[in-house]
Amino acid sequence: MIRAALALALLLPGAALAQEVTAAPGAVLRALDRISGLTTDIELAAGETAVYRRLSITLAECRYPPEDPTSKAYARLVIIDTTSAVEKFNGWMISDSPALSAMDDSRYDVWLLRCKIN
Repeated sequence: MIRAALALALLLPGAALAQEVTAAPGAVLRALDRISGLTTDIELAAGETAVYRRLSITLAECRYPPEDPTSKAYARLVIIDTTSAVEKFNGWMISDSPALSAMDDSRYDVWLLRCKIN
């Protein structure tokens, strides 16, 4: 429902303006184990894959607007459950709207914190 509303807003004239973005060499993600309550920060370079528990997380790219690099990052991620080979997420995550494009897993949660600029 939210995605449909967002798509409709983007189609309306003047609803969204094109935003200039810059590619970053990597990203910082945060993973949460909902059972233990422990969080882990994961740093990935573009094209790199990290394993967190039973999840394989691949960062394709991270982009950010030059005027606000700390809060408005966009990362293209592929997250696979290695025990069942099921793709849990494949798409763009947005750092300032994590619920807009969230990963669907009963135990783990992964979200984008920011692009890694340096």
